[in-house]
Amino acid sequence: MKKLNLLTIIVLLLATAFTSAEIQRKEIGNLVIENIPEIPASLQERLEQYQNVRSAGFAGWANDSKGVYIITRFAETAQVHFVGQAGGARRQLTFYKEPIAGIAVRPSKERGFLFSKDIGGNEQYQIYYFNEENGSIRMLSDGKSRYGSFRWSSDGEKFAYTSNERNNRDFDIYIYDFKKGKSELVFEAKGQWSFLDFSPDAKQALIYNYISINESSVYLLDLGTRKYEKLVDYKEKVAMGDAEFSKDGKGVFFLSNYGSEFKKLFYIDLKTKKTTPITDAIDWDVEGITISKDGANLAFSVNANGSSKVYIMNTKTFKYSEPKNLPKGEIGSFGFSPDNKKFAFTMNSSFSPGDVFVYSLKEQKAEQWTFSEVGGLNTSKFIEPVLIQYPTYDSVDGKPRMIPAYYYKPKGNGPFPVIINFHGGPEGQFRPGFASYFQFLLNELGVAVIAPNVRGSDGYGKTFLDLDNGYLRENSVKDGGALLDWIAKQPELDAKRICVYGGSYGGYMVLAMMTHYNDRLAAGIDVVGISNFVTFLENTSEYRRDLRRVEYGDERDPEMRHFLQMISPLNNAHKISKPLFVIQGLNDPRVPASEAEQIVEKVRQNGGDVWYLLAKDEGHGFRKKSNRDYYNAAIALFLKEVFRLK
Repeated sequence: MKKLNLLTIIVLLLATAFTSAEIQRKEIGNLVIENIPEIPASLQERLEQYQNVRSAGFAGWANDSKGVYIITRFAETAQVHFVGQAGGARRQLTFYKEPIAGIAVRPSKERGFLFSKDIGGNEQYQIYYFNEENGSIRMLSDGKSRYGSFRWSSDGEKFAYTSNERNNRDFDIYIYDFKKGKSELVFEAKGQWSFLDFSPDAKQALIYNYISINESSVYLLDLGTRKYEKLVDYKEKVAMGDAEFSKDGKGVFFLSNYGSEFKKLFYIDLKTKKTTPITDAIDWDVEGITISKDGANLAFSVNANGSSKVYIMNTKTFKYSEPKNLPKGEIGSFGFSPDNKKFAFTMNSSFSPGDVFVYSLKEQKAEQWTFSEVGGLNTSKFIEPVLIQYPTYDSVDGKPRMIPAYYYKPKGNGPFPVIINFHGGPEGQFRPGFASYFQFLLNELGVAVIAPNVRGSDGYGKTFLDLDNGYLRENSVKDGGALLDWIAKQPELDAKRICVYGGSYGGYMVLAMMTHYNDRLAAGIDVVGISNFVTFLENTSEYRRDLRRVEYGDERDPEMRHFLQMISPLNNAHKISKPLFVIQGLNDPRVPASEAEQIVEKVRQNGGDVWYLLAKDEGHGFRKKSNRDYYNAAIALFLKEVFRLK
C-alpha cells in the first residue's frame, strides 16, 4: 500500500472529518472556511481602504548609481520594480503569482540580478537570474531543494549560495561560476550555515554557523585549500552576527556579544588577530552592517528598545555618528550607492508605510524616492503606540521584573476591549512600525492593542533571551498573565473583553493563555501556531528540527518529552471554553498544518466554538492579497461577535 504524505492526509481529513451538522464548511478559491459566517458587505467596505495600503522596500542600487531596485506590491504579490529618480515611476520587472523573497544586484556591466521565490509558501526558495539586457529569466537551482544567502563576488563573475540539496537537512555552501555555467560545492556542512562575504580578491570567504540565537560563529574559509577556521576563537559560547571584509582585505568588521549582553561591532586584523571593539558605548544590539564600495564608510543599524537607529562610521578612524536630517521612523534595509555618494534605506513609521529614501552624504540631506499609497486614508489621524513597562510575577535584584510592551490606545474614554498581540519566534520582538490593520481596529472598531515583548524576546540582552528556554517555557505565559493584571488596573480598558492574538510561537502563546487564563479571556486567535511541542518537533521540516530543539527542548529525551506533552495546549484543550479562531497555511514548512487540525478537532470534541480558515496556497502566514483580505475581514467579524461590537 502506498504511504500517504502529511499534506494528502490533511486534505482527506478536510473532506471527511467534520461532517456533523454543526460544522458549516465551504471553499472560496484556495480558502477552506469552517464555521465562519458570511462577512457583511458593510464590514468589507469599512476595511477596503486599510486593505489597499502599499509599502516599498529598498532592495539594491543600479550599478551606475542612477536608480534603485525595490520590492513592492501592485497586484496580488510583492514583486521587483525599478525606480530611476525621486518620485519616479515604478517600473515592474518581475510578474509572478508568488511573492519575491529577495534580490542581489549583479556588480557588472551587464545589468541583471538574482532573485528567489517559492511556491505556495513552502519556503523551498529557488534562485533565478534576471538579465535586464534581454529580459530573460532562468532558474539556476534544482527546483526542489531550499536555497538562500546568495552573494556576488566583487567582479560579478561568481556568486555563492547555500542549499540543502545534498541531504535535505544540512546547508552546504556552493559557488556558481557564470563563465562555466555551473556550481561547485566548496563547503560540506553539518547544520545551519550561510554565506556572508567574499574577500576583495575572492580567494577567501566569511561563512556563518548558526546553532541557536545564543550560539553562533563566523569562520574564515580559504576557497583554494578549503580549509577553514574561526574568525575569532572565543573560549565561551557567544552569538555572532553579520561580518564583512574591509575593502583592503586586511581585516573584517563583525558583530559579537562577547563580554556583553548585546551584539557590538568589532574589527579584527587578519594578520595580527587583534580585535578592536568599536561600539562599546551603545548598550543595544547592533543588527546589520554594510560597507561602501570604496571602503571609506560603514553603516550599521541599532535596535534601541525596539526602535531603530542608523549610524555611519569612518572605517579608518572608527568614529561614527547618526546622519543629520534623517526623517523620523523605523529604518529597514539599507545600502551605499556604487559611486559612494549616497545611502539608500527603507523607512516607515506609525503614520506612513515603508518607503525608500536616499541620503546624500555630502549634502547631509534625505530625499524620499517612493510614495506608497495609503488607500486614501488620512494617516495624520493614526494612533502612535506608547512604550510601557508592566511588572510581572518575579523579581530582579529585589525589584519586580518589568516587561516592555507597546500600547495602542483608541481615541475616547473607553472602556475599550483589548487585543493582546504576541509576536512569533519566540526569539522575535514586536517593533512599532506601520500597521494599517491595527489602525483599523483602533479607529473603526474602537479596540485597544497591546503588544508585549515577554521574556525570551530578542533585543533586550542575552540574559532576558534565555529566560524561557527548555523547562522555563511557561514563564513567558506567566508574563502574559501579568499583563492581564495590568489591564485590569487601567480604567480605560475593559478586562472582561480581552482577546489574545498571535502567529507561529505567538500562536502557541494564544493557546497557552487560553488554557491557563480561560476565565479571564473573551477569545483567542491562533495563526499558524504550535499546539503540541512533540508533534511539532517531529513534523517540522527536517532542516529546522535541531534548531528548534535547542530552544524548546529535545523531544527524544524521555523526561523532556514528558514535560513538553504536559505543557502542550493540545493536552490541556479541555480547559478552553471561549471562542477560538484558528488560521493556517496548508504548505507551512515550519509549523505543519497538522498542528492546527488537531487543536481544532480537540476543542470541538470538548464542545468548544471554533472558526477555522485554511489556505491551500499559503505557508507560514498569508502573503497573497486576496487571501489576506479575507483573513483580515474574518478576524474583524470574529472580534465584533466576541466583543459585542456594532
